[in-house]
Amino acid sequence: MDRALTTSWLAARLGVDPVRLDALRRSGALVAYRRPGSQEYLFPAWQFDASWRPLPVVGRLTAAAREAGISDERLFELLQARVGIGGSTRLLDLVASGDDAHLLETIRAARA
Repeated sequence: MDRALTTSWLAARLGVDPVRLDALRRSGALVAYRRPGSQEYLFPAWQFDASWRPLPVVGRLTAAAREAGISDERLFELLQARVGIGGSTRLLDLVASGDDAHLLETIRAARA
């Protein structure tokens, strides 16, 4: 599992109120998920650049998932999936590579 940040840690790091992070999550500006049985949201670190700004693809990614009826938790699972048969590249790796078109196409095809 990739590194994920708690709401309180991320809020302190960014210098924002946790309520603001929740609003960003609800609006789709940030990706967050909950572990089964937990009420706490976790924010994957991959969605931030070196200056802790959300990557531009994050909003498009959450919009595509929501249009397809995919929950935040399912989106997180999908991003961990391998690309292709027997490949070692995950969908998450496409975020860093800048292959937004393939990433968004795959998410849209994974309708709930």
